[in-house]
Amino acid sequence: MEVTSPRARAAALFPGIMVAVLVAVSAQFLANHYATPAMLLALLLGIALGFLGREGRTVPGVDFAARGILRIGVALLGARISFGLIAGLGWEAIALVVSAVILTIGFGLAIAPLFGERWRFALLTSGSVAICGASAAIAINAVLPRDARSEERLIFTIIGVTVLSTLAMILYPILASAFGLDERAAGIFLGATIHDVAQVVGAGYSVSETAGDKATLVKLIRVALLAPVVVILSVLLRRLDRDRDGTARPPLLPGFVVGFLVLAAATSFGLVPAPVVETLGTASRWFLLTAIAAVGMKTDLGRVLSVGGPAIGLIVAETVFIAALILAGLSLTG
Repeated sequence: MEVTSPRARAAALFPGIMVAVLVAVSAQFLANHYATPAMLLALLLGIALGFLGREGRTVPGVDFAARGILRIGVALLGARISFGLIAGLGWEAIALVVSAVILTIGFGLAIAPLFGERWRFALLTSGSVAICGASAAIAINAVLPRDARSEERLIFTIIGVTVLSTLAMILYPILASAFGLDERAAGIFLGATIHDVAQVVGAGYSVSETAGDKATLVKLIRVALLAPVVVILSVLLRRLDRDRDGTARPPLLPGFVVGFLVLAAATSFGLVPAPVVETLGTASRWFLLTAIAAVGMKTDLGRVLSVGGPAIGLIVAETVFIAALILAGLSLTG
């Protein structure tokens, strides 16, 4: 029987959403005590409870959390962005970061055939490497055409960028010192190359307070680029789909991108009080953590692992590319 009333639909979704929330809370608890990325823990715990996403009363709620809640989480990321914050970094650093994002995505698309991968997977991995790790993977996956392996590619990408971010958090400060980067340059390097926000903060402040501040700011600029990248992808995908009869096109401007842009603009013009901005940022993190837990529950781990070595090679190559590009840019700009 089809659920039609809001009350009946809420009742159908509640068990699955609550399970995803409980997994997210458990992941955060473990992350706080064992210094492990919460996103990765939520994903792994979700995979361990995969039966809840495939059978029983929890399936509708898990499906909703994996799609609807994740879009809300991405939209709320906009509260962390302001135009004044971005402008304070200087045009040379901004140009370097923007160029690195564009070139990394282009690099991923160009080399994907060498690894036997197609454009969808290349966009997912290069976009997550170039922009903001798991959050970018979630947002890009939301506008890509769906197929039987969409969830597996997303899970693989999230695991890949999380593991690489953790390694980078340890190795990149050492690399910055080896290249003789000062505190400002080290902050730019760390913020422009490490995939996830938490690892950027950890790496930056392990160098110095100045490096940590710059790294966080640069990382937020990369996060701000998420919205225009997703908009451009939506436009291009609509053009690719325009000749497909009877196929619904993706929206020109997805609702979660609109929300992201509205919140970023409101924050920039001082329309959102600081305590509200902080609350929205925290809410965004919890929404994304819950969504990742749900995505894990929907995932067949065997199919994820079948992605294979070439896919690992692609995401590693993209990571090395953006790091080399930023180091080269810093050496040229001084």
